[in-house]
Amino acid sequence: MATTKRLRFHLSPSFFFLLLPLLLQFYSGMSELQFNYYAQSCPKAEEIIKQQVVQLYYKHGNTAVSWVRNLFHDCAVKSCDASLLLETVTGVASEQASERSFGMRNFKYVSTIKAALEAECPLKVSCADIVALSAREGIVMLGGPRIPIKTGRRDSRVSYLAEVEKFIPNHNDSIATALSVFNSIGIDDEGVVALYGAHSVGRVHCANLVHRLYPTVDPTLNPVYAEYLKGRCPTPDPDPDAVVYARNDRETPMILDNNYYKNIINHKGLLIVDQQLASDPRTTPFVQKMAADNSYFHEQFSRAIALLSENNPLTGDQGEVRKDCRYVNI
Repeated sequence: MATTKRLRFHLSPSFFFLLLPLLLQFYSGMSELQFNYYAQSCPKAEEIIKQQVVQLYYKHGNTAVSWVRNLFHDCAVKSCDASLLLETVTGVASEQASERSFGMRNFKYVSTIKAALEAECPLKVSCADIVALSAREGIVMLGGPRIPIKTGRRDSRVSYLAEVEKFIPNHNDSIATALSVFNSIGIDDEGVVALYGAHSVGRVHCANLVHRLYPTVDPTLNPVYAEYLKGRCPTPDPDPDAVVYARNDRETPMILDNNYYKNIINHKGLLIVDQQLASDPRTTPFVQKMAADNSYFHEQFSRAIALLSENNPLTGDQGEVRKDCRYVNI
């Protein structure tokens, strides 16, 4: 009668030491974002970005607002992968060419930050992490909270120009559209209300708001405020290349605070979505709470920015680390 022999394998500890590098290599391709990702590869990376943001702020104050807007436009479209920074060349159609990118500026100063990093540790720090960390430091320069941001993003090799209008709400879009877009990337209604608090800083070009003034004034606008806006935007067809604009917040225009919510409660929102934020039953309670409590606004803004900054990043072996943020590596 046949017998079955059992084979026993005895694996020595040395076998596992031989296997360990292969396991680490496997998992490196599946890595996730983490705090202090550059602790070993470029220990001064985050401090260099901070120094550059501060220096640029004191030379060109509006750069701080640009860093925040860059985060919105990059991370909301598909992935936090610096696809926004790619310029139009053969085979690449830049997202900056989209109408949704109207008014965006200061991209050239991303190259300033990148150059400082490349001088310290070449091809280590991704442009996607520059977008995220410069936004964090820009928020601080604007009087906002310091937000813990994970790093380890990689850079996209492609642009998503055709996707921009799907993920970046238009200035004429409703709050329902805005909620749907941000909910689709994992940000709840409370977080969306907090993110719109970024409208506390910066400005809006007249081309994006004259439809609320001409031929008749939008009845949801505070009449006195409407007269101020007409003074800033005296014609119904402003030149899009002209520097004609209105501030989102006249009292503290370069401070990220809760005055934005106080303004929209008083019918002083610049855009349709601003005013609807204060009147839609899904968002009104959060608007009222943020208007009453700046700390609560900062807390929710921090939470929402962290979520946005972690939207579908490329990590591990995905993508690349660009040498020049404007172009894919050759």
